[in-house]
Amino acid sequence: MKTTLGIIPARFGSTRLPGKPLIKVKGKTIIERVYERVARASALDRVVVATDDVRIYNHVKKFGGEAMMTRQDHRSGTMRCAEVVEQMPEVARVVNVQGDEPLIHPGEIDRLCGFMDASATRTIATMIKRIDNIDDLTDPSVAKVVCDRDHRALYFSRSAIPHVRNHHRDRWLDVTEFYKHIGLYAYTREVLLQLASYDQSRIEEAELLEQLNWLYHGHAIHALETEVESIGIDTPEDVSLLEHILNLAD
Repeated sequence: MKTTLGIIPARFGSTRLPGKPLIKVKGKTIIERVYERVARASALDRVVVATDDVRIYNHVKKFGGEAMMTRQDHRSGTMRCAEVVEQMPEVARVVNVQGDEPLIHPGEIDRLCGFMDASATRTIATMIKRIDNIDDLTDPSVAKVVCDRDHRALYFSRSAIPHVRNHHRDRWLDVTEFYKHIGLYAYTREVLLQLASYDQSRIEEAELLEQLNWLYHGHAIHALETEVESIGIDTPEDVSLLEHILNLAD
């Protein structure tokens, strides 16, 4: 039977926050919180953490999760996902969930899978969210995206796109709509393996956004809008914010 596999790529090495998957917040590590939320998505038949570090592997196995060791030389989470899928011929679709988003909503994973199922032409799907503050618009760590009328991505950038002429940047949000990319992907098995086989293009190298390489090679990336906010853990300040949010939820 063909299955839908949720994969959580998790590296120990991080430039800004080394070892972040194993950082503990209110009694649970980041990767454990991500795993628990992803496992609640009804569209997934199985969930695996794909890691290059034995410490993460052992920790996931200890809390009862499933993990697989992968190579250390992958330049992206997508390539790490592909290595896992190559060993699982029964997998027909993959959902790639960032390992540093402990507040990922299981219902949004289900929505993304349903979005793919709605059309046979959707072989890559991701999520976008409307930008409502100037900080996200100007922050290069927040990837922006412009889509066509059929919700296919035209371009992703760390810069604010589209550029609004004849208006000061402080007014751009009043003039037009801007969207940020939410790093949740779903792809068919065949397309995932294709994506992982490509050499890095110049536009990917310039912006350090792997999805630009997919556009460069002619793939359509279909975008589903969400209103659910999540946070990525990249800095000690993000860890403090997560703890604050969890305290409010108690």
